Amino acid sequence: MASSDLLSLEQARARMLEDVLPLRAESMPLAEAQGRVLAEDATALLTLPPWDNSAMDGYAVRAADVAGATAEQPVTLEVIGEVAAGHEPEATVVAASAMRVLTGGMMPPGADAIVKVENTDAEQGVAALPTAVAIRAAVDPGRDIRLAGSDMHQGDHLLPAGTRVGPAAIAVLAAAGHAHVNVHRLPRVGVVSTGDELTPLGDPLGPASIPDSNGASLAAQVLAAGAEPLRLGIAMDDREVVRERLLEGLMAADVLVVSGGVSVGAHDVVKDVFEEIGTLDLWRVAIKPGKPVAYGSAPRPDGGHCLLFGLPGNPVSSFITFELFVRPVLRRLRGDSGDQGRLVVRATLADEVRNSPGRRAFVRVSLTPDQAQPGGWRAHLAGGQGSHMLKTLAIANGLAVIPEDSASTPAGTEVEVIRLDVELA
Repeated sequence: MASSDLLSLEQARARMLEDVLPLRAESMPLAEAQGRVLAEDATALLTLPPWDNSAMDGYAVRAADVAGATAEQPVTLEVIGEVAAGHEPEATVVAASAMRVLTGGMMPPGADAIVKVENTDAEQGVAALPTAVAIRAAVDPGRDIRLAGSDMHQGDHLLPAGTRVGPAAIAVLAAAGHAHVNVHRLPRVGVVSTGDELTPLGDPLGPASIPDSNGASLAAQVLAAGAEPLRLGIAMDDREVVRERLLEGLMAADVLVVSGGVSVGAHDVVKDVFEEIGTLDLWRVAIKPGKPVAYGSAPRPDGGHCLLFGLPGNPVSSFITFELFVRPVLRRLRGDSGDQGRLVVRATLADEVRNSPGRRAFVRVSLTPDQAQPGGWRAHLAGGQGSHMLKTLAIANGLAVIPEDSASTPAGTEVEVIRLDVELA
């Protein structure tokens, strides 16, 4: 197949995302919703603050009573009680009186300002309630009062659907009265490795076998993308074995990700099995590494459908194609936007990069600050770029994007770099 017959990355990704919608909503306790995505707009169930309260420890007064107070000529007021947070005031502040109020305490009737304790002769900290207090500074009406509703009113729109729930969102939702929230269900992703040479991790290796690194890597990528991995094990390079394993996965998974068996070799059977159990929507994309990428869907026993991804067997190709294609689909399913959710920066290549014309390359690089350009980056090749070289993948913190029309990109060229170490909401 000529490179001109291959789909571009944008074409392939658009086709994959075309009909993908977020999964159904489920209600869950707010305390367990960290990292989930809101399935509906969230509104305030309460007004906050629910009543006027003190912004600090001090004395509730009538501002007019202390209008002339100074350190040299303080105004002495009778102390008629105290209000701590969680208690209601038991008296009304009238002329020439004050009430001690602790931070968060409800403003007593009659008072219209707070004089902080530092501007009085009262002892700071825990102390017996004085009978009188000398006010050493004038205050304007409203001083150091948190007004009812100054944060939110019942019915206010707080967060839109599609918001990733983080600690700040949990704080505001809890304050607004939400004990449960409706969030999108996390996608369940079945992971299958194919290959007669693969051995489960920890098992003894035969003379022609290798550990199943793809299964471990893809499950970790699924988890990092905010989905639930289902380890379905290893399938031999046999059409019927692969078919049975995928049919097993259809019972529980929203997405099946298969590594290996999608190229044109005699034992590459995954693409054919996709067509047997469902439909194949695309195959082969003009990228390097990772040209043989299969995508389709299959019906599930419950009446829904399962998305099918066939990724290359070479471990680096598998990792990168997951990043470029599977990750955006999982983000869309969980309610996020359908992009990679990665920061993209501009960086200057520190090394020459050679490429196969007609295929966009994603080169493993290590980013370092550019000493010659404050705020800029330099991209150093992380090592060998063979699709079997996992060590350089672990060293890299970015993928430099090399245009498909370039056979050689010299050092000093500025390129885009996808930051693998930065997660965007």
